[in-house]
Amino acid sequence: MNSPMDFLAKSLAIAEMELRKLFRDPMEVFSRAVQPVLWLAVFGQVFSQVRGIPTGNISYLAFMTPGILAQSVLFTAIFYGIAVIWERDLGVIHKLLVSPSPRSALVFGKAIAAGFRGLVQAAIIYLIAFAMHIPIRSNPSAVFGVLTSVMLGSAVFSTFSLIIACIVKTRERFMGIGQVLTMPLFFASNAIYPLSLMPEWLRAVARVNPLTYLVDALRMLMIEGGQGAHSLVVNFTVLGVVFVLFVAVAARLYPTLIE
Repeated sequence: MNSPMDFLAKSLAIAEMELRKLFRDPMEVFSRAVQPVLWLAVFGQVFSQVRGIPTGNISYLAFMTPGILAQSVLFTAIFYGIAVIWERDLGVIHKLLVSPSPRSALVFGKAIAAGFRGLVQAAIIYLIAFAMHIPIRSNPSAVFGVLTSVMLGSAVFSTFSLIIACIVKTRERFMGIGQVLTMPLFFASNAIYPLSLMPEWLRAVARVNPLTYLVDALRMLMIEGGQGAHSLVVNFTVLGVVFVLFVAVAARLYPTLIE
């Protein structure tokens, strides 16, 4: 039986291995900055002129900034599973599965690494927001809450990505399914418009979409005057429960990659 500290140590070893890939390819960081710049500088500026979107006492640009951060987290994490398929093809997965590390530690370690990748996205969004004079909170408690939310959201969607990779097993199928899932997850959330504008059927979908709860938490923590449909406790609880569930499922499916 692995102790909690032993489990954490093995998970961190996996996370360190994953993060080395990011440090060896810093261009990935800069390429990830292009999309949020376009969304905020182009899409956000245009839709700021639309007066029919109820955003409370904040501007539309401020309203959508947490949504674009959540979108960046989603788009980065949802394709995380393709790296696992590459590792399977290179024989890395076989070596990991015969190691003494439990399957859940392998999955949890990759989720930690994905969380740190999400922090890079958060830093990019903060820099863009400051450059565009978007009123965001910069006090330590708010920033800490945002970074915690980003790490948890990245962990949720990267683990979901691992589940997809374990099921489809090929890069071609994974890319197709990943592209199919990202936009529905994004648009069936409160990232760029409030839940009140949605038809009832779409609102029901948004309520079971983890991205909705991530955006909700980010909007309350990040924006001056930002309001959410749920409390922070509810948002973090939902994300935490979904993450634990995804880790359990991914750990169960992980060995099927080599079958």
